[in-house]
Amino acid sequence: LVVVKTRFQLQVGNSEYSSILDCFKKIMAGEGPRALYRGIPAPILVEAPKRAIKFGANDAFGHYYKDKFGFKDGKALAVLTGVSAGIAEAILVNPFELVKIRMQDKGNAGVYNGTGDCVKKIFASDGALGFTRGLEATMFRHAVWNGGYFGVISGIRSTLPEAETKQGTLARNFVAGTLGGTFATMLNTPFDVAKTRIQGQTAVPFKYGATIPSILLVAREEGVGALYKGFLPKVLRLGPGGGILLVVYEVVTTYMRK
Repeated sequence: LVVVKTRFQLQVGNSEYSSILDCFKKIMAGEGPRALYRGIPAPILVEAPKRAIKFGANDAFGHYYKDKFGFKDGKALAVLTGVSAGIAEAILVNPFELVKIRMQDKGNAGVYNGTGDCVKKIFASDGALGFTRGLEATMFRHAVWNGGYFGVISGIRSTLPEAETKQGTLARNFVAGTLGGTFATMLNTPFDVAKTRIQGQTAVPFKYGATIPSILLVAREEGVGALYKGFLPKVLRLGPGGGILLVVYEVVTTYMRK
């Protein structure tokens, strides 16, 4: 689903793919099954530290804002800490996202022999600063997603009654996390499209620059609907993924407290 999402978002104008299944079929037929996993090593390498920062920084910012500014637990604090944690998370993941996008771009087929070769070629052409390309958009993407995710979770937890059983607690967390992940994906997909377009550029002069102008440019040239290219494969992964993520986090932290 990650490769499919990237292919949808990189397409300018009319889509080559009519659906997720059509995209799968065309990638399989034209590039082989290995293409469905192209660029995956980069996000896998950063997955564990990314999740640690997501929740660790969220908790740390929560304590900071309560101690320094007197914030109380609630949706406003949840959104603020989520946004702050998202910015911290983005700084870590941006180089890995850049490599992933370059590897998954159909136009780069044959350019890179693998993830390591992609890293070498980016460094050779753009230097170390080349790995910061798209950082602003990545910050927007993660800040918006985390703010929406933790804000919805806070709202649902304050609305739903406390579960009386372990299974009930797991179900409550899964529902909260899934709804949070779905809502957050609805909010941040335009920023994700902008990030993908910015990071996918290799030919100078670059068409896409700063995040907001890039979003406005896509909307003007391709319509507002283009800002949600790749939304379905993205939400299918991050909706339920948000639920699983929250369940695992709560189980692990509860065990560690004991």
